[in-house]
Amino acid sequence: MLKASQGLTAEEERIGISLHEKGFAVFEFPDAELDARIARIQDNLQPRYGIDFNDPRSDKTSGEHRIQDAWKFDEDVRAIAANETVLDLLSKLYGRRAFPFQTLNFPVGTQQEIHSDSVHFSSLPERFMCGVWLAMEDVGPNAGPLFYHPGSHRWPIMTNALIGRRGFGSTLNSAQDPYGAAWRALCAVDAAPAETFLARKGQALIWCANLLHGGTHQDDPSQTRWSQVTHYYFNDCIYYTPAFSDEALGRLDLRNLVAISDELPRPNFYMGEILDTSSKRRAGRRESIRQRLVKYLRR
Repeated sequence: MLKASQGLTAEEERIGISLHEKGFAVFEFPDAELDARIARIQDNLQPRYGIDFNDPRSDKTSGEHRIQDAWKFDEDVRAIAANETVLDLLSKLYGRRAFPFQTLNFPVGTQQEIHSDSVHFSSLPERFMCGVWLAMEDVGPNAGPLFYHPGSHRWPIMTNALIGRRGFGSTLNSAQDPYGAAWRALCAVDAAPAETFLARKGQALIWCANLLHGGTHQDDPSQTRWSQVTHYYFNDCIYYTPAFSDEALGRLDLRNLVAISDELPRPNFYMGEILDTSSKRRAGRRESIRQRLVKYLRR
């Protein structure tokens, strides 16, 4: 009934079913200028990585592996992140208007351990966040392809309360480090094995907020694996970082976001009210969410 009421095309329905059942969906990125954009992005970003791309035998995994928020200076990165067809698709599937808030550009595989984005980016109501990974070249098995555990998006979201730590006001070298053992334990008792994504250039993958995923070991360090990740939130939510929050105490590490698509602020909303985040720190400490909740007219 709900599916029929959304007026989805056959392709949108396929993507929605895959997201619901598996936690991810693969689709062809809808941009007629994509090849030209990819070429320009590579030319623009190559000097920033500290990698010798001219020598086919050089170790491409050395140097800086990512550039965050290149959309601020690269119009093609921004255009990919703010693609209207993708925004319309996500908005239709999630029932709230999507907006992109962060980009990551990679020349090689991340070789990142298994993790869920839910400890980095979360929302109230929960799960109104997703990512889109775009392959900027064909990805072979030796280039460190993505891996993921289908269905893991349905598992419990890992929180500080579940693993017995305080997050609010803490410091971490990596926001996901404290949760690794718990994620590995969940994978050990689940029957669904990890799958890898040997993507073709121009293919994209949407993943749900709690899907466990990572990057496989790059067996051939001389290969590149150009890609772009865009993270999306949805309107009318609270946006925060769970790794540095204690939800049970109302202490949230709130995010003050700007949408890449129009470069306008996206305020934190709770029950139709905007949260005042201007006094995030007062007298050397962060205020609780109860103290932040202030009514004022929407501008």
